[in-house]
Amino acid sequence: MLINGEHITVPTTISTVIELIDHLEIKNKIIIVEHNEHILKKEDHSQTKVVAGDKIEFVQFVGGG
Repeated sequence: MLINGEHITVPTTISTVIELIDHLEIKNKIIIVEHNEHILKKEDHSQTKVVAGDKIEFVQFVGGG
């Protein structure tokens, strides 16, 4: 799977975007997910299936000053 431009192997038990987010320990509540060049709505994270060969991009917003 290609995640943010890097080939990463994930367990075969990971089947949805939300499971992938949990596996990668992404804690930021504000995250944009692009799955195979389509931006997902947050409510679709738990329903969107991921498989080997998918291209995933995570964009996280970080506050600062």
